[in-house]
Amino acid sequence: MNNPNSWFQFALYVGALLLVTKPLGLYLVQVLDARGRTWLDPVVRPVERLTYRLCGINPANEQGWIGYTFALLAFSLVGLLFTYFILRFQDHLPLNPQGLPGLTPHLAFNTAASFTTNTNWQSYSGESTMSYFSQMVALTIHNFTSAAVGIAIAAALVRGIARQTAQTIGNFWVDTVRVTYYLLVPVSVIFALFLVSQGIIQNFKPYTAAKTYEPYTIQVPKTDAAGKPVLAADGKTPVMVDQSVDTQTIVQGPMASQIAIKMLGTNGGGYVNANAAHPFENPTPLSNFFQILSIFAIPSALTYYLGRMVKNQRHGWAVWGAMFAMFVVGVLVCWKAEASGNPIHQQLGIAATDGNMEGKEVRFGIFNSALFATITTDASCGAVNSMHDSFTPLGGLVPLFNIETGEVIFGGVGAGLYGMLIFVILAVFIAGLMVGRTPEYLGKKIQAYDVKLVMLVLMVLAATILGFTAWASISTWGQAGLNNAGPHGFSEMLYAYSSAVGNNGSAFAGLTANPADGDPHWDTTLGIAMLIGRFLMIVPILALAGNLASKKLVPASAGTFKVEGLTFIVLLVGTVVLVGALTFLPGLAMGPVVEHYLMGAGKLF
Repeated sequence: MNNPNSWFQFALYVGALLLVTKPLGLYLVQVLDARGRTWLDPVVRPVERLTYRLCGINPANEQGWIGYTFALLAFSLVGLLFTYFILRFQDHLPLNPQGLPGLTPHLAFNTAASFTTNTNWQSYSGESTMSYFSQMVALTIHNFTSAAVGIAIAAALVRGIARQTAQTIGNFWVDTVRVTYYLLVPVSVIFALFLVSQGIIQNFKPYTAAKTYEPYTIQVPKTDAAGKPVLAADGKTPVMVDQSVDTQTIVQGPMASQIAIKMLGTNGGGYVNANAAHPFENPTPLSNFFQILSIFAIPSALTYYLGRMVKNQRHGWAVWGAMFAMFVVGVLVCWKAEASGNPIHQQLGIAATDGNMEGKEVRFGIFNSALFATITTDASCGAVNSMHDSFTPLGGLVPLFNIETGEVIFGGVGAGLYGMLIFVILAVFIAGLMVGRTPEYLGKKIQAYDVKLVMLVLMVLAATILGFTAWASISTWGQAGLNNAGPHGFSEMLYAYSSAVGNNGSAFAGLTANPADGDPHWDTTLGIAMLIGRFLMIVPILALAGNLASKKLVPASAGTFKVEGLTFIVLLVGTVVLVGALTFLPGLAMGPVVEHYLMGAGKLF
């Protein structure tokens, strides 16, 4: 951590993030106002109006929270089914030059649920599983729509806070269309062109076969005459055989367009299995910098949008400050753990100054790997430029705990803001209890119904993660997916379900969720966890938005708790950290914490 260049890069990143927050926040105010005007109106407004006419949408009609919720659920269900059928039958669809087969039912379900929920967990290798048509139509379209839905929900909740005695919180269809047309599409086009300039490919050519300098041997599953894997005596483990390789397949395809929205929409699903560690997805230090900046850009701007909408900009900056404080601590802890390296390796002669380079791209090194890992799990993105499974125990604990806080440290597009506002209301409630008066938030009394909805959101997160992890840890199918034993294997399970429920999508990649024997348990349970983590949290959040919108404003008094300034930031950060720690500390203790102490005692897993 004594590298001045790394500190300079960190300062440059923070400066760039601050630079884009206000102007993008002001633009969001225009976009999320159905009557707002933007500089894109001459080009986009006619397309927007045509969309409303074709779909039978009256943009002047707003919805109550129930109507808003039903529209969102119907839209998501149609998108999930649409994606499922494309993936199942991609071998019958165009733009499949490699002749890739359709996906199995459980993998198609897992993937459809993953992209519908903005999770983008991948139980497959994109370059060997997905056709160009599937990548562009089934997956990339969801990168836009799921991101737009997240921003729409955040806008609905902010409207609920800002309005008084109102029965509506906006129009779901208008919010989704405007976010897509005015924000996500134009910015993605510009970003994709920049990524092409850095060397990311964008074509429809078949994969390139190149001769290697010398043959090498790999192990592959043995198959029978029907092409099915041959299993060992236990009926689960595939029999492996040696195979000589003298050619290398170089992936091609429409990559830059997918990478742009993957980052801007905090989707995270990689075009290839190596994700942002692959030189085609992330070729230069400059592309790496702008990719991690794009992950935080919209979530950071939404805090400015919050301040402007509730007419209290200091509150918006206070929420930003709480997110930023937790972000900085996470980066420093992860960076320190990886820079310190593995003491067992150091006993074997590896210098402590070399740090832990296992699973990291040498082009990016330890700092940029730790920074990327922290950012992608602060946001519900899941893109990676290093393998989190290869981090030290404490280094891996940071991205895991980031997800388990509800990914509210800037968070995903929209999801980070509405998740943090849940904690804001809880913090205000706690402050009210401490001073013995009815809690108020920006002139709205926080009552029992509001707190029950907040607790329901938090309980869904905790119960689903811990429940599925407990089931997998005692089941044969759960243990069969592990490539590591002991506490590290448990961390792989806990990380998988945390990532699924938190709609993150990154993984401790030692876990095999789509095994060669076709066991559907991991794919199916992870898919269900993703749907629960997205939609069973959204419903109470929209109910909360509707209830807040209907309340009257109460004049501020001498006893009103101020939701800006250092005191509020400390209370908010403390609430987030304590809820996360009290909920998940036992699981973390059984995984990365005990692994850290065992590593110090000379034991690896």
